[in-house]
Amino acid sequence: MAEFTTISHATSQGLGQRQAIRLTPQASHGLLGHMQIPTSIDAVQTMLGEQNYVCSRALATVVFLSLKLGRPLFLEGEAGVGKTEIAKALAAGLNRRLIRLQCYEGLDISSAVYEWNFPAQMIAIRTAEAAGTTDRASLQSELFSDEFLVERPLLEAMRPDENGAPVLLIDELDRTDEPFEAFLMEALSDFQITIPELGTIKAPEPPIVILTSNRTREVHDALKRRCLYHWVDYPDFEREVEILHARAPEAAEALSRQVVAFVQQLRTEDLFKKPGVAETIDWAKCLLALDVINLSPEVIADTLGAILKYQDDIQKLQGSEAKRILDQATASLETT
Repeated sequence: MAEFTTISHATSQGLGQRQAIRLTPQASHGLLGHMQIPTSIDAVQTMLGEQNYVCSRALATVVFLSLKLGRPLFLEGEAGVGKTEIAKALAAGLNRRLIRLQCYEGLDISSAVYEWNFPAQMIAIRTAEAAGTTDRASLQSELFSDEFLVERPLLEAMRPDENGAPVLLIDELDRTDEPFEAFLMEALSDFQITIPELGTIKAPEPPIVILTSNRTREVHDALKRRCLYHWVDYPDFEREVEILHARAPEAAEALSRQVVAFVQQLRTEDLFKKPGVAETIDWAKCLLALDVINLSPEVIADTLGAILKYQDDIQKLQGSEAKRILDQATASLETT
């Protein structure tokens, strides 16, 4: 592990002094040498494929550019189309740490960036009092040091390890509030975090940043401008079959094609929540667990909970509706 060093230290004037934290040049050079960035779009597709992630050339291109240019990648699309999985595949393929920040309404700095270990600080204060320590400036410097700093995902992502910069996944950004987006500006523009008590902590090597959004609300343009953008759509029939083969290889070819054809036909229906690729994979695994060889209306009715997550949608497929969609899916298979 590389050691951190401070450029300027806090003085006896207390917390008003700032300090910037970086790696020593020798340590930084050593980390950069461990980067394993693919040198072509084809290499990106191959690397992701080795992690069982099947992607289009368009997506592989924007991933390659993000890695090459050191720019954050903003992925938008419906839930379950593989936005989160690409960060996992990248981390595994590049042998980097994956640091995930799961967004939610009300997410704040203490949960996303850092907070101070107040119980430990109080113990340190009581210990100093018992020992008769009266140097307030020295005590403040000790209390607000790395020893009492609890790192959260954004700050942790600024700390490379022996394998280089980590992959930072900021998942479902659209669930957060706009003020949190504004805070991300500094982190994504300069790859640095400012802590009032310590100063500015700057990443010696930018993390590989993947942001995802299900588009439940629009993300501010100022944040998008700092990223490369790609809309992750539902895959076409052949690509979804290929994905299913990668994620559920034990499924027979005929059943895989039936499953994909039915799910793709289902997406054309008026549903509250259309099934994503994740639901396709889950459903196929459920069918395998039940030793299903071919789809039937009865099997579909029994396993709808694997592909549809809202009762209103499940209700729409009761009775003859499941058979109608299965017949349409079967007809589409015959023409492919």
